[in-house]
Amino acid sequence: MKTSRPMTPKAEVGLLLYTGCQKAMVYGMTDLLQVASDISVKRGGPPLRISHWRNETGRIGRCYDTHPNAPKRHPDIAVIPGRLTGPASSAESLPYVHWLGDRHRKGAVLAANCGGVFILAETGLLDGRPATTHWAFADQFRDRFPEVRLDTDKIVIEDGEIITAGGLMAWTDLGMRIVDRIYGSTTMVETGRFLLIDSAGREQRHYSSFAPRLNHGDEAILKIQHWLQAKEGRAVTASAMAKRAGMEERTFLRRFKAATGLTPTEYTQHLRIGKARELLEFTKRPVDQIAYSVGYEDTSAFRRLFQRILGLSPSDYRHRFGVGRATTVT
Repeated sequence: MKTSRPMTPKAEVGLLLYTGCQKAMVYGMTDLLQVASDISVKRGGPPLRISHWRNETGRIGRCYDTHPNAPKRHPDIAVIPGRLTGPASSAESLPYVHWLGDRHRKGAVLAANCGGVFILAETGLLDGRPATTHWAFADQFRDRFPEVRLDTDKIVIEDGEIITAGGLMAWTDLGMRIVDRIYGSTTMVETGRFLLIDSAGREQRHYSSFAPRLNHGDEAILKIQHWLQAKEGRAVTASAMAKRAGMEERTFLRRFKAATGLTPTEYTQHLRIGKARELLEFTKRPVDQIAYSVGYEDTSAFRRLFQRILGLSPSDYRHRFGVGRATTVT
């Protein structure tokens, strides 16, 4: 009787482990990829090889393998998880930089999630390229890697052989993109259906909160920021801000942009939209009334601005994030 030989894995995805890396992502992505592999095998297709790699006595070695008897090779896709305690420093990243660079030179796709993007950026491979990371790390990332074209509005950015993903749970989105690359959209959709993951994709800006830069060291600008926060950005002109700061307006505008990364108009827009989000989530007030309450008499302009900043209309935002028992606020 003939026995069928095990099929050769279609590809290998290797997850790079480092101190404190997010266990939920490591095990969760391993399971997600295994589900995709099982779906492929049930359809008569090849399995997927999944491996874990860690630094052992100065050498990056394999510490887990779904196909331990298969010929030893290197991952076709190397994935760097995030971690709950924040991004790795340059010194922490150093042991992994050479290994990642070598994998890239040999044709591997490199992928990273959340703070793991910092380790990938240390290789220099992201310089001049678009990338994302957790929105809360944006300023820190730009300070360390000014040559990278950071866009934290996106949950996942694919740029050829480099894939980056945003917040801690964005590993699900990243995993789905990897499945799509390996097996195509049909297996990706079926994997998402089995795991109840929305395969249509999301945007990080739907979830991020405005986190103004406050550690810039310009005390006069910081006082204006605190004042604007108390007023929630309403009905404040740049000239009024400059006057309160005791500066000539041109000087104030220059220093405000240098300190916060935003113009006063952009800054107050973010504050107003932040308040509008709160009202959309926790009250049933009409959208037009909310627009007036945060300082917009032109409700069409408010809706356009809300859509531009968050990627959703006010009504769609309320539908997705509103609290079911919201009460009308007068």
